[in-house]
Amino acid sequence: MADTAIRRREERRVLAGTLVGTTIEWYDFFIYAQAAGLVFGGLFFAPLGPTGAQIASWASLGISFLFRPLGAVIAGHLGDRLGRKRMLVLTLILMGLATSLIGVLPTYADIGVLATVMLVLLRVLQGFSAGGEWGGAALMSVEHAPAGKRGLFGAYPQIGVPIGMILATFTMWVLRSSMTEEAFLAWGWRLPFLFSIVLIVVGYIIRRAVEESPIFKELLERKRESSAPLATLFRHHGREVVLTALIFIANNAAGYLLIAFFTTYVSTVVGMPQPTALLMTTLASFGWLIFTMTGGWLSDRLGRVRTFQIGYGLIAVWAIPMWFLIDTGNVGLYFIALFVLTIGLGLSYGPQSALYAEMFPADVRYSGVSIGYALGAILGGAFAPLIAQLLLQNTGTSWSIGVYVLIITIVSLVAVTLVKETKGVPLDTHSVDVVAARTAGTRTR
Repeated sequence: MADTAIRRREERRVLAGTLVGTTIEWYDFFIYAQAAGLVFGGLFFAPLGPTGAQIASWASLGISFLFRPLGAVIAGHLGDRLGRKRMLVLTLILMGLATSLIGVLPTYADIGVLATVMLVLLRVLQGFSAGGEWGGAALMSVEHAPAGKRGLFGAYPQIGVPIGMILATFTMWVLRSSMTEEAFLAWGWRLPFLFSIVLIVVGYIIRRAVEESPIFKELLERKRESSAPLATLFRHHGREVVLTALIFIANNAAGYLLIAFFTTYVSTVVGMPQPTALLMTTLASFGWLIFTMTGGWLSDRLGRVRTFQIGYGLIAVWAIPMWFLIDTGNVGLYFIALFVLTIGLGLSYGPQSALYAEMFPADVRYSGVSIGYALGAILGGAFAPLIAQLLLQNTGTSWSIGVYVLIITIVSLVAVTLVKETKGVPLDTHSVDVVAARTAGTRTR
C-alpha cells in the first residue's frame, strides 16, 4: 500500500510538472503568435507597408520553426543521455528568457532595422527551446504511466497547448478591452511578454520537484545508451521519423490557423471587433482542451491510430464549410466554426504522446519523438498563417485556405494509417527488439 501511495504521488507530480511546464512554454510561444497578427507588423516591419508588414510578421512567426529541429536534435541527444528532467528545466528557462526580452525590445521607430533583427533572433531562441520541450514532457508523462493509461497520461502535456493558448488569447483580450488602441500599441502589448517571468519561476519550482523518468533510470543502470543515438535513430528508425512528421502536419497547421490567423482575419477582413474575435477564440479553445483529453482517454480504448483517424476525418470534413460560417461575421457562427474544428484538433492531438513514444525504442525515443515533432511543425504550422494570407490575396476567397487544410489533412491521415497499432507495446529497455520487429513489417491495418 505504501509503495502504491508513493507511486501515485509521483505520478501526480509528473503530470503536474509536464502540464504546468508545457502550458508556460506554449503561452510564451503563442503570445508571440497573437502579437504577430495584431501588432508586430506595424511595430517592427513598418517600412514594408501594411500588407508587406503583415506578411513579414507572419514570416517571423514561421522562421523560428526552422530552428526547432536543431533544438530537438540537441535536447533529444542530451535527453537520451543526461535525462528528461534536466532538459525540461533548461528549455523552460530558455523560452522564458527569450519571451521576457521581447517585452523590453525597442521597436523599429526607436532603433531601426536592429529592432527587427533582435526580434527575429529572440523568436529563433523560442523556436530552439520549443523544439526540445515537447519530447521531454511527452516522454516523462508516458513513461510514468500505467500500461493501460498511456494515452490519458500522455494527454497532459498535450493540453498544455490549448491551456497556453487560452492564457495567451485571454490576456490579449483583457488588454485590448481595457485600454485604447493607442495605449496598447505604445506599451500594452509588452505586458504579456513580461508576465512570463512570473510563470517561469512557478514552472521551474514544479519541474525541479519531479523525479527522472523510470525508463531513463533503467537505461542508466543497464548502460544501454547508444554511442551515437542520432546515427542509430536515422539508420534504423528513419521511416518512423518521417511518419511522425507527416502525422503531425495537419494538426499543427490547422492549430496555428486557430491560434494566430482567424482572429486577424475576422478583425481585418470580415470586420468583427478585435476584442470580440479574441474572446470567441478563447472560448472555443476550451473545446480543444476538452477533446485533447478525450482523445488521450479514447486512444487507450480504441487505439492510437483509430482515434487519430476519427480526428483527422472530422477536420477533413469541416476544413472548407467552416469558412462560410466565419465569413458571415456573426459572432455565434464564428464560435461554432472554431469549436467544431477543435473537436478534430483534440482527437488528433491527445493520442500523440503515447503513439510517438510507442513507435521508438527507449535508447533513441527522446530524439525520435522530438525530431519527428519538430519536422512536422515545420511542414505544418510554421508558415500556415503566411500560406493562408497568400492564398487569400491571390484567390480572393477564404475557402481556398480550407482546400489547403483538406489536402494536408489527407496526407496526415494516410501517414497515421500506415502505422501499425502501437497500443500495448512495452516501453522498457527490454522492448528495443520488440519495437524494431513491429516497425519493420507492413504498417497497414
